Amino acid sequence: MANMTLKRNVMPTQDAQVRARNFDEVALGYDEQTAIDEANRCLNCKTKPCVTGCPVNIHIPEFIQKIKEGDFEGAYQIINRSSSLPAVCGRVCPQETQCESKCVRGIKGESVGIGRLERFVADWHNTFSTEQPVAPAPNGHKVAIVGSGPSGLTCAGDLAKLGYAVTVFEALHTAGGVLVYGIPEFRLPKAIVAREVETLKSLGVKIETNVVIGKTLTVDELFDMGYEAVFIGSGAGLPNFMGIPGEGLCGVYSANEFLTRSNLMKGYRADADTPMMKGGRVAVVGGGNVAMDAARTALRLGADKVYIVYRRSMEELPARREEVEHAEEEGIEFCLLCNPTEILGYQNPNDPRDPKNGFVRGMRCVRMELGEPDAKGRRRPVEIPNSAFEMEVDTVIMSIGTSPNPLIKSTTGGLEVNSRGGIIVNEDGLTSRTAVYAGGDAVTGAATVISAMGAGKTAARAIDEYLNR
Repeated sequence: MANMTLKRNVMPTQDAQVRARNFDEVALGYDEQTAIDEANRCLNCKTKPCVTGCPVNIHIPEFIQKIKEGDFEGAYQIINRSSSLPAVCGRVCPQETQCESKCVRGIKGESVGIGRLERFVADWHNTFSTEQPVAPAPNGHKVAIVGSGPSGLTCAGDLAKLGYAVTVFEALHTAGGVLVYGIPEFRLPKAIVAREVETLKSLGVKIETNVVIGKTLTVDELFDMGYEAVFIGSGAGLPNFMGIPGEGLCGVYSANEFLTRSNLMKGYRADADTPMMKGGRVAVVGGGNVAMDAARTALRLGADKVYIVYRRSMEELPARREEVEHAEEEGIEFCLLCNPTEILGYQNPNDPRDPKNGFVRGMRCVRMELGEPDAKGRRRPVEIPNSAFEMEVDTVIMSIGTSPNPLIKSTTGGLEVNSRGGIIVNEDGLTSRTAVYAGGDAVTGAATVISAMGAGKTAARAIDEYLNR
């Protein structure tokens, strides 16, 4: 029976004051009965508008119908046809601006909790299913994937299902790319990423870690090794800075470095080799999902106070609304319509860590107001005269975006990039080099996990067509 309740089922979470001091997952997930109840809110529309909003074209009404019937494994198999990372997508995909934004239930109420149902199905499968994927018969072709982030893993998975011998080359010591170094444990447990990677290995995908393409091996050398096509999904790991005075002080991090130290290098542990801030007052500059992750991580590392410093208002904040709400519940303070102009420091020649540059003692900011819309339609922030003030902070984390690393471009002849360093591709993901494809953040700059996955799927289809023409 259809459930015509206007509101979706609430996602249970840890208490805000408890979770603010641990790295356990915040959202606890639906149980079976709640999932079935939420699934019954789906009207199974004939036009399936939700599918058009999904970058990887998951057959959403079909998998939800299986949940209604209590066939959770059947629901997983439907999702798995389109997505190689269902447990990941169910947690970090911005469904509210994609599939759920197309849901007709959202016209007069709240849309169906599609992402929450996807997470439930993937978790149920990972908990109860004992079946292992069966690698298909080899088709005789070899493909190399550069980077094991969401675009690379998706491309690898789709090609492996078609019988390709796929090898993924990862620069770091653990596979997963941004899923392991960028997204905190409390949003995406690393055991889930590892499980998804193991599933791909079961399909025959090989993972080679500690291989930096452009240094350890070049793209040209991959072809010399017998690979017939290459997909570049190396991400956008080069952090941007503001270029203001004081960014060289000890205590200033890029969000990339900060999150990598915590997530991949386990800097939050007392016995960790990598040093991390473990207290004091922290300012995170930026308003995207990465800024929320950095701020909430700093809080869990023991910060006394954490500020989000953003030059626009709450309405323009680009982070997911759910992440903003969680940050507010945990006590993070939003300093909106503020823009840093200088990071202030002090010298301590007796401290052996960095007596040359000094240490952070504060940040000078100015107040902003919103003016006319910019090229993207967002109102441009304008400085208010004579509005300078100082914030007393011990750590500053810059989270104002990232750019693709130039290493592959600099070592690969004929590979064209745009002014931002992104690899130029056509609609199929083909670069200016024959048989070299690219997708995800290496092309677009920092974007969402699901958009990177969509690019990986597009390239996999194109590679298959190219090698079988």
